[in-house]
Amino acid sequence: MKVEMMKERFAKLLLGEDMSGGGKGVCTALAISNAITNLSATVFGELWRLEPLAPQKRAMWRREMEWLLCVSDSIVELVPSIQQFPGGGTYEVMAMRPRSDLYVNLPAIKKLDAMLLSMLDGFCDTEFWYVDRGIILGDSNENEGFMSSGRPSIRQEEKWWLPYPKVPPNALSADARKKLQQCRDCCNQILKAAMAINSSVLAEMEIPRAYMESLPKNGKDCLGDIIYRYITADKFSSECLLDCLDLSSEHQTLEIANRIEAAVHVWKQKDQKKQNNHVKAKRSSWGGKVKGLVSDTEKNHFLAQRAETLLQSLRHRFPGLPQTSLDMNKIQYNKDVGQSILESYSRVMESLAFNIMARIDDVLFVDDATKRCAAAESVSLFSRGGMGGVPIQKRMSPSPFSIQQTPYASPLATPTFCSSTPVIGSPGRTPLCVKRNIVKEAPDVKSEKINAAEFERVWSYAGSLSSRRSTGDAPERD
Repeated sequence: MKVEMMKERFAKLLLGEDMSGGGKGVCTALAISNAITNLSATVFGELWRLEPLAPQKRAMWRREMEWLLCVSDSIVELVPSIQQFPGGGTYEVMAMRPRSDLYVNLPAIKKLDAMLLSMLDGFCDTEFWYVDRGIILGDSNENEGFMSSGRPSIRQEEKWWLPYPKVPPNALSADARKKLQQCRDCCNQILKAAMAINSSVLAEMEIPRAYMESLPKNGKDCLGDIIYRYITADKFSSECLLDCLDLSSEHQTLEIANRIEAAVHVWKQKDQKKQNNHVKAKRSSWGGKVKGLVSDTEKNHFLAQRAETLLQSLRHRFPGLPQTSLDMNKIQYNKDVGQSILESYSRVMESLAFNIMARIDDVLFVDDATKRCAAAESVSLFSRGGMGGVPIQKRMSPSPFSIQQTPYASPLATPTFCSSTPVIGSPGRTPLCVKRNIVKEAPDVKSEKINAAEFERVWSYAGSLSSRRSTGDAPERD
């Protein structure tokens, strides 16, 4: 049975996912990237609870990843090696070893993989449990307890498929909460490591010619009048410019990032062409024209540097920003199988780590709410001038899945890396809007009381993370 499955998988890879055999399939690199992405979606796509992975899914993940990664064993490079003659003396020969990027990064990603699965295995016999949405509990006492710790129907508006975490009436024990927090901290470090590997691999990929050909002919067309005017001004501050831009949504922020990145490459391309022309001009009798070429070259280089600074500031402010158009083009047109393996493997590990963190945040948030409800039992939190049943929330800790408590007005969209579309290639980075550095917990809510609509938002799951690379309190990548 395993042999037949392996034959089927490798047949798809060799055909480039074109089962007609007509030669219209994708390249091997993209086929492997899609295979790893789709396998991850199959195994981890329904990670809705903190519990050990099912034995069948674990075996499937291990078995098929071993098949896909075995390709990397044949990606080697020659390095000098000293060997000894039988009778004494030494001589230098060229020995084969895994290519340097695979030699360094692939074992690291495998280690992150093992750590995450081991972490899931530790969530057995826990003090918390889950209640499926939409199921009416027969026990009236339990129903009562369920309603006391939260409102079960609110999240159905967004992520209605996620089960509701439950904790004991007296909240989690100190040891159980400490263990959860330690798991979250560890997961956070794993997430940062996976993101660092993924970013470095993407940076090493060649810029596709199709992307360069699709760019406008000048930077002003890329940026628009407003950003172009600011970026060419005598005094320039990337932070001040970002403060003036509308970054209220993930779509708007990603659009601006794409425009800035496009302008960077337009100016770099012009700079390179002008330098080449300048070298040719030195060998001809152009006279005064050379001075103009030098001036234009310096200007393009200067503007490219400013645009790069602005892009770095934007990514720092929104560390969880999804993949840009350039990143997705790199994945789609990449021909290097080794880079494809590293990029897709690190990306799915990043997604898994983020989802585990989100599930832990869910439990911690419910635990905080339970503690506060227990502490406020002497005060009537469930009455407000005749509006019985509408709870009044007092200084609740920030919800990990609330848009209101995120640093940005709207969370970044969940990446499409779980997409099963084979031809387009690996998806854009996590749907989210969350990114790559850990954010500190949001400050306490200033107002002592919030209205019922705000209370519902606190208990609702955001459609996606609020920061790809901030590993702070944010939703998950589903």
